[in-house]
Amino acid sequence: MSILKPGVNCMGIYEVRESGLLIDACDYYRAFYHAARHARYNILMAGWQFDSEVRLIRGKEAQLADGDVRFLAFLESLCEKNPELEIYILAWDFSVFFSLEREWFQDLIFNWSTNERIHFTFDGKHAVNATHHQKFVIIDGQLAFVGGIDICSDRWDDRRHLRHNPERKNVDGISYGAYHDIQSYHTGSVVRELLGLFQDRWAEAGGETIVFPTVNGHLPKVDGAALPLPAESVAISRTQARDLLALREQIQEIRRLFIDGIMAADRLVYMENQYFSSQAIFQALVSRMKERQRPKLEIVLILPDRLPFTEELFLGLPQMKMLNGLKEVAAENGHRLGIYSTVCTDNGERNMTFIHSKLMLVDDRFLTVGSANATNRSLGLDTELNMSWEAESGEGRGLEESIRRVRISLLAEHSAMCGEGAENRLGKIEGLVDYLDSLVDNKESRLCLYQPDPSLEGIGWQGALEPVTRIVDPERPQVEEFVFESLSRFETSKFTRGILLLGQWLSGL
Repeated sequence: MSILKPGVNCMGIYEVRESGLLIDACDYYRAFYHAARHARYNILMAGWQFDSEVRLIRGKEAQLADGDVRFLAFLESLCEKNPELEIYILAWDFSVFFSLEREWFQDLIFNWSTNERIHFTFDGKHAVNATHHQKFVIIDGQLAFVGGIDICSDRWDDRRHLRHNPERKNVDGISYGAYHDIQSYHTGSVVRELLGLFQDRWAEAGGETIVFPTVNGHLPKVDGAALPLPAESVAISRTQARDLLALREQIQEIRRLFIDGIMAADRLVYMENQYFSSQAIFQALVSRMKERQRPKLEIVLILPDRLPFTEELFLGLPQMKMLNGLKEVAAENGHRLGIYSTVCTDNGERNMTFIHSKLMLVDDRFLTVGSANATNRSLGLDTELNMSWEAESGEGRGLEESIRRVRISLLAEHSAMCGEGAENRLGKIEGLVDYLDSLVDNKESRLCLYQPDPSLEGIGWQGALEPVTRIVDPERPQVEEFVFESLSRFETSKFTRGILLLGQWLSGL
């Protein structure tokens, strides 16, 4: 049974020549750096956050580079070398709550202190309380990168996730902890569809209409660190909340994609995510596990051990309750559920790898990667973008085997268990959770059982935080939904739109 359904859980399914995954920012930043050096006409970038001083390549490679490898200085050097190159950067116009984590005065830094062909725009055109969370880059309409990685501070790491890495320092030169994430890459006609998404967002954000020339075959191949996925097609799925003022329609393709993928699972659901607070994903897993006539599942969740304090406070509670609920349902219905984090232990001290990736894999035949977290807001409120691959029956085992290799590679990274014997065990679906549980007790392994914050166990916390949690992690814009329901029976007129404008303004106070 096919999971991907155009018009339901994806925008469409499009031809792709080459595609695959880049695991962790070290490999993604390097791939972007080398591809951008060959750009002739345009580089388009949309993200949740950008930082001008991020080093794209590091170590010996940076020492051998023929110029500055810091993000903005690198882009400026490209424009100086190529008078035809135009660079467009679209960043979310962030909330005041993130101001201490952001580089200030970016409008001035990017637009007024650099080459005139670097165009930077903040994008705040979205539903009330939403964010633009998409992270994608397009080079000359030929190569696209899509996933969960922003080019910003505190994101770079390599697949070793060492406790101490001299290159893992932020823009202020301060060391930070191990960090795991995933980005995909694509060539072929699918890139033109992504280019259209960027053009639409740029125009809605107030930028000028941009038309890009067609360029043919000059970009280098993504380097050997990538995990290729030999598919003929790839799907694009989105989240976009209804915005009454802009008359932007609601799109919940990613929400439907997660539900359909889980319900189609016959053997395995493997997920890596920064959070687990989505009611839709929780209910889909519960519903699938309660289908007693269907095969038993191996369910593997890879999550960060701890979130930043404010996120732990408001999202940790629903996450803890949902994970406990999944454990109960799995035990009652004979499924195997393993929930893990990854740790580097040194002299008894646990140093966690922060999981920021957003991936779901089903039965080694379906894979989706993108920007969407397993939260309510990512599946209904924020602007998100996911790419998906599906190995259809009769296509041969090439794509299916490649998806399986992705899973093995990721589990080997998280557990630090390499070698033919370990990879054979990681590749088997039957008994996978039991094997991963055995690695938790292996001193050579970095895999550990996920442990929720014990301070969230108290009844008082639950009563106090639950109303706030509904505001922090809603699945739809609450004020706009109220206004929409109230006015849905009336003809849209100047008077009606005036009320909508007033409601939207009040909700932002």
